[in-house]
Amino acid sequence: MTTTTPEAPRSALSRIVAAGTHQRVLAFASLIVLLIGFSIASPNFMQTSNMIAILQATSVNGVLAIAVTLVIITGGIDLSVGTMMTFCAVITGVVLTYAGMPLPLGVMAAVLTGAACGACSGTFVAKMAIPPFIATLGMMLILKGLSLVISGTRPIYFNDTPGFSEISRGSLIGEIIPAIPIPNGVLILFIVAAVTAYILNRTVLGRYCFALGSNEESVRLSGVNTDRWKIAIYALAGAIVGIAGLLIASRLNSAQPALGLGYELEAIAAVVIGGTSLSGGRGSILGSLIGALIMAVLTNGLRVLSVAQEWQTVVTGAIIILAVYADMMRRNKVK
Repeated sequence: MTTTTPEAPRSALSRIVAAGTHQRVLAFASLIVLLIGFSIASPNFMQTSNMIAILQATSVNGVLAIAVTLVIITGGIDLSVGTMMTFCAVITGVVLTYAGMPLPLGVMAAVLTGAACGACSGTFVAKMAIPPFIATLGMMLILKGLSLVISGTRPIYFNDTPGFSEISRGSLIGEIIPAIPIPNGVLILFIVAAVTAYILNRTVLGRYCFALGSNEESVRLSGVNTDRWKIAIYALAGAIVGIAGLLIASRLNSAQPALGLGYELEAIAAVVIGGTSLSGGRGSILGSLIGALIMAVLTNGLRVLSVAQEWQTVVTGAIIILAVYADMMRRNKVK
């Protein structure tokens, strides 16, 4: 009679990693299916110019998704990233157009403004114990109003700022390899993604980011100043949003003060589709990039097929609901 040794149960960490990897593979497969489906539906979809347009759209939403990923991993949420992006663009317009300052100072102003706004949101959440949903909702409205007040409700144009439009629409890769005119905005997206992934996976800030989302109380009881780390994470996310503000202002060659609302929903949807859990403690930058690509391909494909804007909005809302439901199912399987 032989005795079989029961297989040791998988640890919670291994189950979480497996679930996250499975979701990223599923998201990537969905992206491939969408590309094939829209290519069959319309011969115009796979044209080079349309692929570049998709990548250009992904550059802004992808950077926002990276910022939102950091916050959601901590167990929070940030509804202000859309209007924060607009506010950073407006501040850049004030610095470059109204004040006539050099381009590097305008870039620095956008990043520092985003970091300051993120730190404010983090302070509301950490020090004042305001729920992230309410804190960032309030910040969203504040920044929307400030953008309109500072700009006088009028767009700020960058026609007199040489090189500003090249930040997003230029192509350093295209100058080296003319056959691959990938916009600088896409290059910036991948640089931001690589740096943020390194921070998330290889630094103390990244480890505390996951720890706060997994069990904040345990981290606090171990003697860690959780408030300080939470503020730092929100500030980093805000700085990344500032980069998104630069990208969209460069692409439009203007700062549009009424722009921004709705971007946060697409960013959150991209993050959840990519496998980041809304309950915190799990997520990846790669997954969020895949999710952002899915959202951009879906939106572009519906436009190519001449689907009405109203129905595009309906589809986006349905995707958000399905993504959250899928996240709930994943969490139940991990438990």
